[in-house]
Amino acid sequence: MSKLLEKRPLFIASFIIRLVLVGYGEYQDRTMVVKFTDIDYHVFTDAARFITKGESPYNRSTYRYTPLLAWLLTPNVYLSPMYGKLLFITCDVLSGLLIYHILRLQGLPSQVACRVCSLWLLNPLPIGVSSRGNAESLLAALVLGTLLCMEGRRLVWAAMLYGLSVHMKIYPVTYALPFALVLRTPPEGGMEGGSRKEGWLWRGRRVLGFLRSLLSRDLLLFATVAGGVFGGLNLLFYHMYGWEFLQETYLYHLTRRDTRHNFSPYFYMLYLTADSPWSLWLGLAAFLPQLVLLLQASWSYHQDLGLCCFLHTALFVSFNKVCTSQYFLWYLCLLPVVIPGLSLSPRRGGGLLLLWFAGQGIWLGPAYFLEFEGYNTFLLIWLAGLLFLVINCYILIQIIVHYRPAQTTIRLKTE
Repeated sequence: MSKLLEKRPLFIASFIIRLVLVGYGEYQDRTMVVKFTDIDYHVFTDAARFITKGESPYNRSTYRYTPLLAWLLTPNVYLSPMYGKLLFITCDVLSGLLIYHILRLQGLPSQVACRVCSLWLLNPLPIGVSSRGNAESLLAALVLGTLLCMEGRRLVWAAMLYGLSVHMKIYPVTYALPFALVLRTPPEGGMEGGSRKEGWLWRGRRVLGFLRSLLSRDLLLFATVAGGVFGGLNLLFYHMYGWEFLQETYLYHLTRRDTRHNFSPYFYMLYLTADSPWSLWLGLAAFLPQLVLLLQASWSYHQDLGLCCFLHTALFVSFNKVCTSQYFLWYLCLLPVVIPGLSLSPRRGGGLLLLWFAGQGIWLGPAYFLEFEGYNTFLLIWLAGLLFLVINCYILIQIIVHYRPAQTTIRLKTE
């Protein structure tokens, strides 16, 4: 077992496991009624097929992603339908490699870094998701690549990857504030500790000092490069596909009101008010708790980007108006970056993990009776979702309380 956790055997074994699972998936799809391949993979492939015909990928109903994803998967049509799955499992293993390098930058020995990486590389959840043809591993690699470049002071590369990741999926835009707080000019000593007896004048000086600190060279460069990548891709695809691109890629997700059962604490409210004229505004109001929590997390923990990005993503997912199990990967890929700083005992950490799985199990009970038996269990599903939210909040509190960073964050510089 110790040999498996060495760097080369670990990454080779991780890739082989995923490769075998992809091969098995092809067999199951051909011979069994229950299919292995994720339905979204067929949506991606159909969208790519429309592109090869010179048409819009949005001719495929339910394709609500950037056209870049469909363009990346055109080899599914030209070469082999398995190409996309191979790309996704490669990105999955690449995510593990990026985690390894982030941990090495934090000062962990290679052997310890490999053990922590194994929590991602040998985790059945990302293995299954990527092998079934889900594209979440692409975004995990982009986010981890951004974090690695930020930690390694490769600011231009970090900005390029960040702009690309926000284009691929909108949620990494929440990292903008902690990135800005890290890259701003350090405030002058007198500005932070002025006399409170000066009242509004003192407060005004602090606000002006903060605004001036945001005009740092590093922050302006990062914003220019990231904004250029994000804006350039959007302009390109808007030119190619028009308003439909903006609607399906971004606006749909902002106004989305998913009344199907999911882990979100808001799903039952949105279900009951689906036909109400206030439904749209209720859906938009659901963003307010997220906004408050993300602002607080940014200000309190931005000095440790790994912890801050993890908290951001976990809070965003837990309080989102739509929350499915694949969203958990958005923050699980960042968890190994945080684990070395935790002072939790193995017993307590294992207890929190079991509690997390128990919360999902309690939710799955009434969800099964609704979906497969036809019973009206919407209320029970909602109550189970609220319990799961409480469990997630408790776990996040335990992580914050027991987090002890190994070293202070180094201020980033341009290449």
